[in-house]
Amino acid sequence: MAVTKKEQRKTIDRIFIWLGIIMMLVFIAAGSIAWKGYVFATDQVKTELSSQKIYFPPKGSPGFDPQEFPDLQQYAGQLVDNGDKAKAYANGYIGRHLEKIADGKTYAEVSALAMANPKDAKLQAQKATLFQGETLRGLLLGSGYSYWTMGMLARDAAVAFFAGAAVMAALVLMGLVHLKRLR
Repeated sequence: MAVTKKEQRKTIDRIFIWLGIIMMLVFIAAGSIAWKGYVFATDQVKTELSSQKIYFPPKGSPGFDPQEFPDLQQYAGQLVDNGDKAKAYANGYIGRHLEKIADGKTYAEVSALAMANPKDAKLQAQKATLFQGETLRGLLLGSGYSYWTMGMLARDAAVAFFAGAAVMAALVLMGLVHLKRLR
């Protein structure tokens, strides 16, 4: 008994419908995992940063001149509790203050000078201040901003996976409709 073209087409449709269902389930699983990563990363960053109680200075406070920090005025008085704020505080606030300490020299440069001049109290103080500032800045950028950014990328991936699942669901439905018409 020969298989008709209609039967062949039905078999092909069934295969593609099952493949579509499998792909849809894979996309949903991947999207769910990515979403969980997003929620975990952003919750961790928010919890850890909030516990540090780092606040941007209020508007008009000394050391927070709108002429020097125009980009940070939007955060005035706010708690550093997300990656964007961590980056702004680290680079915009701490970074600018660090540039003033030793004429723009880094901790490594000042440390080398301080080792060559161990009795220079000013160099030793600059070294300590730069070490503390650059450490805090690095922590905010590394565990605050970077981890937050990874969470945002996980969110975007989750949305893409869920969109892919929706497309696959639509294709599966179209395949089922087509299969029904072939009866």
